[in-house]
Amino acid sequence: MPHTVALLAAASDEQGPGNTIRIVLIVSLVGAALLAWFLLRGYRNDDTND
Repeated sequence: MPHTVALLAAASDEQGPGNTIRIVLIVSLVGAALLAWFLLRGYRNDDTND
């Protein structure tokens, strides 16, 4: 059991900022998509706004 804890600690130390950058990129892409949808939905014309 102590070996697995030491291996997990060593593996987590070697990863660096990879997971953080991955999360930031995913959140940024989702946020950009939602922002684009929010801004562009005002430009659609359904002929109901006379």
